[in-house]
Amino acid sequence: MTGEMETARGWVRDCRSLCVLTGAGVSAESGVPTFRGPEGLWKRRDPMTLATPGAFASDPREVWEWYQWRRQRIRMCAPNPGHAALAAAEKGKPDFLLVTQNVDGLHRAAGSRRLVEIHGNIWVVRCVGCGAEREEPGDFPELPPRCAGCGGLLRPGVVWFGETLPPDASEAAFSMLSRCEVLIVAGTSAMVAPASGYAAVAKRRGARVVEVNPDETPVSGICDAAFRGKSGEVLPELLG
Repeated sequence: MTGEMETARGWVRDCRSLCVLTGAGVSAESGVPTFRGPEGLWKRRDPMTLATPGAFASDPREVWEWYQWRRQRIRMCAPNPGHAALAAAEKGKPDFLLVTQNVDGLHRAAGSRRLVEIHGNIWVVRCVGCGAEREEPGDFPELPPRCAGCGGLLRPGVVWFGETLPPDASEAAFSMLSRCEVLIVAGTSAMVAPASGYAAVAKRRGARVVEVNPDETPVSGICDAAFRGKSGEVLPELLG
């Protein structure tokens, strides 16, 4: 164990209030396709052109074909040791919050309960007509799916590019950032706002910031410690 790891483990062990921000890299280690890079392409389409309100308005069937494909891929994935380490860590802290950008539900599957999914959940569907929401774990036989109550189009319960975060989730995240003693940033490119600014918010008010990522990111320069490795390998050691 390196001296930097020993120091960071001490920060995590001794703090009362711990916040963790996770991004796509954590899920990618479980096989979940990411938006960025060739593994994120679908029918040679850039997913970032599909995950928008405009794309859904112009062709809801195509957007749903992509989401059904993603749901099928995620269904074959399981939580990895990084997910498990985070689920275990929350049990030992009086004040803990896991803030995730991931929509795949793997943190919940691993046992995490004190978490907010700031970008929503891919297993939730919402009617654009009446606003009714429900969890739907299975495939839809017809696309685009429609609401059984009002007949309106159903959309994935996720936050698309150009949309704002759910107010409750955003408020919970910023409340924790305003008081946490340590923030761990794991598996996120730190390129998608507003989560890209969370590390700076915590740092400005005196929190220790620890990064876990194979590569440097835009927030690496303000971190108190940075570990270049997979979250499934680093997080169990850091949180154990």
